[in-house]
Amino acid sequence: MSPLIELSDVHFTFPEHPGVLRGVDLALAAGERLCVAGPNGAGKSTLLRIIVGLLQPQRGAILAFGKTRRCEADFHEVRCLAGLVFQDPDDQLFCPTVAEDVAFGPLNLGKSREEALAIVDRVLRDLDLARLRDRITYKLSGGEKRLVTLAAVLAMEPQVLLLDEPTNALDETNEARLVEILLGLPQAMLVISHDAHFRRKIATRTLRLADGVLVSPEKPASPNAVLQPTAQR
Repeated sequence: MSPLIELSDVHFTFPEHPGVLRGVDLALAAGERLCVAGPNGAGKSTLLRIIVGLLQPQRGAILAFGKTRRCEADFHEVRCLAGLVFQDPDDQLFCPTVAEDVAFGPLNLGKSREEALAIVDRVLRDLDLARLRDRITYKLSGGEKRLVTLAAVLAMEPQVLLLDEPTNALDETNEARLVEILLGLPQAMLVISHDAHFRRKIATRTLRLADGVLVSPEKPASPNAVLQPTAQR
């Protein structure tokens, strides 16, 4: 079976930090929970943004859901099929209430208001978040915001989840709940996480991004690696 997402020899450079990615190869299969670790500034968040077309690589190929993706128009479908949960929930939640935030995606996919609200109720119930339905979004705790962003992405019924540091701002109880949720989902996942304990709980496979390439955790990075902590996006 072909990978859902495949990157081949992907290179990316910021003007202020050349060589963030220097030939990344990656393949994500259906049902896989692939975790990516690595130092600050290695380009982990950049990698997720390239997959959904928010950044364009200078070189390399992106194959997603059976098609080569090159231009902005190619990535419209990718953003429907691959749901990105940002590192900071405040970058993703912008509606007055939780229900409106979760309904936003389905409405933009053409669902009627009644259909969208039914999806809201189902997703929040499945994630045991129904109590938050009518809460004011900005008054949520950091952990609650994190779980609501996941609900908002799941409401769009993606085939792949892209999670950027999903345990940020989570206390022990909410982290345990997140682990339970992720292990119960059918979607393939690409998860960026510094949290080794969390990775051990959910990962079917782990890679490390360092010196611009993905390697197995056991393989050391090049001794010439020079990483700039300010470069991560």
